[in-house]
Amino acid sequence: MSKVRDLHETWNRDPEYRAAYEALGAEFELARALIEARARAVLTQAQLAKRMKTTQSVIARLESGRVCPFTKTLERITQATGTGLKISFEASGGAT
Repeated sequence: MSKVRDLHETWNRDPEYRAAYEALGAEFELARALIEARARAVLTQAQLAKRMKTTQSVIARLESGRVCPFTKTLERITQATGTGLKISFEASGGAT
C-alpha cells in the first residue's frame, strides 16, 4: 500500500496538481492545526465533539479541510482543547 506522502511526492510533479495543492495550502494548514490541537488535548474526534456539543462527523469535516470554520467555531475548539487562537495576516510575495 502506498503512503500518502509518497503519492503526494509523485503527484506533485504534475504542475496542475501542484497548483491546486498550493491554492489549498491555507485550508490544509488550518486542518493540520485543528488535528494537532485535538491530539495535544488527547481527545478523540468523538470526545471533542461532545465537549463542543456537536457531532463527530462535524469534527471530521473540519479536520479534513472540506469546510471552512467560522471564527466562533474556532473559539469553541480552543475552549474544548484548552488552547488559544491567534489569527494573523502576513504579507505575500506579491503584496504592495
